[in-house]
Amino acid sequence: MSSPTKCPVDHSGAITLDPFVSDLDAESAALRAAGPLVRVVLPGSVACYSVTHHAEARRLLTDPRLVKDINSWGAWQRGEIPLDWPLIGLANPGRSMLTVDGDEHRRLRTLVAQALTVRRVERLRAGIEALTSSILDRLAALDAGEVVDLKAEFAYPLPMSVVSELMGVDAADHPRLKSLFEKFFSTQTPPEEVPRMMADLGELFGRIVESKRRAPGDDLTSALLAASEDGDHLSTEEITNTLQLMVAAGHETTISLIVNAVVALETHPAQRKLVLDGVVPWENVIEETLRWSTPTSHVLFRFATEDVAVGDRVLPAGEALIVSFGAIGRDEAQHGATAGDFDVTRTPAPVRHISFGHGPHVCPGAALSRLEASVALPALYARFPSLALAVPRSELRNKPIVTQNDLFALPVRLA
Repeated sequence: MSSPTKCPVDHSGAITLDPFVSDLDAESAALRAAGPLVRVVLPGSVACYSVTHHAEARRLLTDPRLVKDINSWGAWQRGEIPLDWPLIGLANPGRSMLTVDGDEHRRLRTLVAQALTVRRVERLRAGIEALTSSILDRLAALDAGEVVDLKAEFAYPLPMSVVSELMGVDAADHPRLKSLFEKFFSTQTPPEEVPRMMADLGELFGRIVESKRRAPGDDLTSALLAASEDGDHLSTEEITNTLQLMVAAGHETTISLIVNAVVALETHPAQRKLVLDGVVPWENVIEETLRWSTPTSHVLFRFATEDVAVGDRVLPAGEALIVSFGAIGRDEAQHGATAGDFDVTRTPAPVRHISFGHGPHVCPGAALSRLEASVALPALYARFPSLALAVPRSELRNKPIVTQNDLFALPVRLA
């Protein structure tokens, strides 16, 4: 494991998160070692707190004194957060189930949660299997030994196609969405481009909503519109923001899950052999990847409405909190002395990882992401059992996305 001493610390003692994500393991280790509640500085010099241990994160994620309303953030109220901050879209994404609590949260979340129950998601399996097979057929037609970017050619199109069909997004919009989401998540988007990018995303998803209003289909966006007309009182803004949230989260997390699982298996050959020999099930690979190399490294934000004790420290009222899942997943107090090891034979603790969140804001698409990975990974290795990384692990680079554990590319040889 990388040494946590590589993680920079500013003069006030706060840990400055690397905007280039050059060593996420080292950064996560430094956060974890600093204690369960740590003062951090986000890219753009925005200060907040981070929860870095499993037990404290579970407690804070269900603490009613921590809310999602950005107006409870003192720095926001004082005008200290610029509107062209590269992470503004994640900090203030507009009104949706992501940004409200209590009864309002339940109202906005109910329809989405009903559409994504484990039973209903399972009905999507046949379509996901067919799409996976089609993508693998295309990859199998490539020249033997050719280097393939598995992220671009497999891990991206599968979840993007699935969530687009679920939400009613036309495939013709995928290239534009890819470009906009890359700017949306990146810490390197120039400030002068942020307002235009946010406006373009709003316009694109607003257009999709209006097209479904005119010609409803068998998709969740149409269902949200119908529910609004039937008396559930969802505003156009709420529906549009929910659509954007579901498409963004519905493909980014699964891309990283698939990519990180492949990297973990290819850099742990003994673990890979156990899986391919059928000694352990693919479910173990998925859950261990979610814990050990979680797709979401940090989640923004919750805001303290009063002082909250965390261990021997205090999260002050009016401060913002991020949840550092990259640090939490390897917490030895939860996962034992081998928490830093990738081990597909690991016996789950009574409470397993919380990489999809915990409490009322737990990710509603968790079942869908698990299903996609459970179809994609065994199908990939069944078709290409000799798959291998085309470059050393040390040459794989993370994208400058402080919230995502996301590689630029995953070059492999399939034959």
